[in-house]
Amino acid sequence: MYDSSSSLKIPSSPQEEDKAEGKVYGNVFAELESVDLPLGTSLRSVYDDQPNAHKRFMEKLDARIRNHDREIEKMCNFHHQGFVDAITELLKVRADAEKLMGQVSDTNRRLQDAGREVTAQTEEVIRCRVQQRNMATTVEKLQLCIPVLEMYSKLKEQLESKRYYSALKTMEQLENIYIPRVSQYRFCQIMAETLPKLREEIKEISMSDLKDFLESIRKHSDKIGETAMRQAQQHRTFNSAVQKQVTLSCAKPLYGLNGRTPLHHNGLSTDTAEEEEIDEEVLTAQDLVDFSPVYRCLHIYTVLGDRETFENYYRKQRKKQARLVLQPQSNMHETVEGYRKYFNQIVGFFVVEDHILHATQGLVTRAFTDELWNMALSKIIAVLRTHSSYCNDPDLVLELKNLIVIFADTLQGYGFPVNRLFDLLFEVRDQYNETLLKKWALVFRDIFEQDNYSPIPVDTEEEYKAVVSRFPFHDAEIEKQQFPKKLPMSQSVPQIYSQVKEFIYASLKFSESLHRSSTEIDDMLRKSTNLLLTRTLSSCLQNLIKKPHIGLTELVQIIINTTHLEHACKYLEDFITNITNVSPETVHTTRLYGLSTFKDARHAAEGEIYTKLNQKIDEFIQLADYEWGMAESDGRASGYLMDLINFLRSTFQVFTHLPNNNNDHAAMSGKVAQTACMSACKHLATSLMQMLLDTELKQISMGAIQQFNLDVIQCELFASSEPVPGFQGDTLQLAFIDLRQLLDLFMVWDWSTYLADYGQPTSKYLRVNPSTALALLEKVNRGMKDTSKKNNIFSQFRKNDRDRQKLIETVVKQLRSLVNGMSQHS
Repeated sequence: MYDSSSSLKIPSSPQEEDKAEGKVYGNVFAELESVDLPLGTSLRSVYDDQPNAHKRFMEKLDARIRNHDREIEKMCNFHHQGFVDAITELLKVRADAEKLMGQVSDTNRRLQDAGREVTAQTEEVIRCRVQQRNMATTVEKLQLCIPVLEMYSKLKEQLESKRYYSALKTMEQLENIYIPRVSQYRFCQIMAETLPKLREEIKEISMSDLKDFLESIRKHSDKIGETAMRQAQQHRTFNSAVQKQVTLSCAKPLYGLNGRTPLHHNGLSTDTAEEEEIDEEVLTAQDLVDFSPVYRCLHIYTVLGDRETFENYYRKQRKKQARLVLQPQSNMHETVEGYRKYFNQIVGFFVVEDHILHATQGLVTRAFTDELWNMALSKIIAVLRTHSSYCNDPDLVLELKNLIVIFADTLQGYGFPVNRLFDLLFEVRDQYNETLLKKWALVFRDIFEQDNYSPIPVDTEEEYKAVVSRFPFHDAEIEKQQFPKKLPMSQSVPQIYSQVKEFIYASLKFSESLHRSSTEIDDMLRKSTNLLLTRTLSSCLQNLIKKPHIGLTELVQIIINTTHLEHACKYLEDFITNITNVSPETVHTTRLYGLSTFKDARHAAEGEIYTKLNQKIDEFIQLADYEWGMAESDGRASGYLMDLINFLRSTFQVFTHLPNNNNDHAAMSGKVAQTACMSACKHLATSLMQMLLDTELKQISMGAIQQFNLDVIQCELFASSEPVPGFQGDTLQLAFIDLRQLLDLFMVWDWSTYLADYGQPTSKYLRVNPSTALALLEKVNRGMKDTSKKNNIFSQFRKNDRDRQKLIETVVKQLRSLVNGMSQHS
């Protein structure tokens, strides 16, 4: 930039000063003439530099202006002629331009007239082209809208045809693909607003279908379970038949309930053949129930993102249905159909759950089904334990067991653990055995009531073989006898033996299909048979023996019967061994306790014989009518005593005629007869002694003592006549030794000997107790006093009476001292 301080410095000479000043102002004028530079700085340098600078500057400026005017004038003078020529030329051109303008206007007029039609046609063309463009745009937009409308129409059709899963897919395509392309249109907005409502509607409809499905499977559970259990039973029967066919050559036959083996043909039982005749069409849960609603509903809720809600609802409803299915009818225990329906419903429920578990992913889980099954299993066991306790029919309990086995096998085939059910079967087995015991108690009771308690008569060889085929009886002596002949036991023995075998058959039926070893089955049979023998049959025998109408003859026959049944126990053990094919030498084999049962029954019968004999003796004793104050005896035994002795003789003849064709029978009958005879004599002697010592009897005459002595003599004669063989010496007479010595003491009136020898082992009256002698002597003393009072008219006898009275008083004192000494010593 120009520096004003340096530029305005004036030189010392006038020429240099003028030259420099002109140069400075020339620069200022150049700056002023330049329109781009600011003027303020240049003008400030002019006025602020030196005094009078302004004036000189104005002078220089005027000079500069004049120079420019001269130059402009020179330039104008130089170009003026050309300007004049140009103006002249322009004037000439104006005339031509006006002429041309007229021509142009005319041409334009004519052109306008000619183009007006073209313009009209052009506008028509433009209008058509606008319409064409609009139509093309419309077609384009319609091509975008038509797929939307087609998809929406497809959606409506799918909803009407209840293809809800496809409808949801269509909605998804509408929302994500089609509607965004034409979202600016109102109908699309309406569609978009409608789709959520349609989804909710689909959810409600699918949920309604699910509820219908749940109701349907609840109704069809019975049929589903029946089909599944029938298939399981057919499969088990087929496997069992194949196994039997394979092992037919070495296996033992399993016996039926009534002692009959199932008929076989080509290794297959007739039961299997009947099963094979059943329709072979295999029905599954899908054949009986349409599962599409649950699949559809699951897919719908999955697509809608609400799968968890659906799963929770389904599981909750199925739990409720499970509780309903597990609730039995109150009278279920009355018929097998009640149990079958109960099992069918449960099986149907879990078959459906198993199908849902494998056909869907995650709707139900193994943990959920296991939880349901554990809950159901506890309830089932409790229900069966309760209702089975009400069953009194063994056939019903057996059918229940078969149902439980099929039920367990069916569910085990679907992967459910059933060990607890087989454990329950052991409880049911105990209940079954109890019902069998009750049933066989009635059977035994009927057999005992219908028995005539007499040996079995056989007239022909066929009759003998028929009896032997039912009961293992072998006796060489009886086989040698000619027909007709009699077997020692009564008709009830082979019947009891057959019924015990029937019981074993029935007990075996329960052990089938329990997946137990032969040893366990053998143990079960033996234990149940032991219960039958030791509890049921023993109780029936005890009750039979105690019945009042059973006489001595019947009791004797019962003793014989129990002996034969006792011998048959080993055959029952062999029978069980043949059934189970388990060797009796096995370490843990249970033995039958029939021996003790029949021994106890025999002992009870023997005791009852002794009791009844004593009761009969008491009845005869009650008929005694002694005249205790008689002066002299009748000279013969009392009538009641002779009747009693005749009864005893006839009774012991029954023992004498017991069948003793073998040593066992002879020993048994002889022992029972001897014991019964000895017991009767002892009881008779005791009763007679009690009659003499009765406290209500205050006095006895010597005539009554004589009469009583005659009766005792008859008793001794009966004992010495050997009413029952086998007694040694006077063993039986010793039963009356106490009476004999007591009566001899009074008949001989040998008190001095008694008192002198008392306490000596060789005493003649060793069996006479001082207290007994004292009691009887006091009664005789009172009797004598009473007789003396009646006969006091004979004075010569008074001294004798006084002497005897003194003797009696002396004896009484001595006897009392003996009694007192005995009491002090004791």
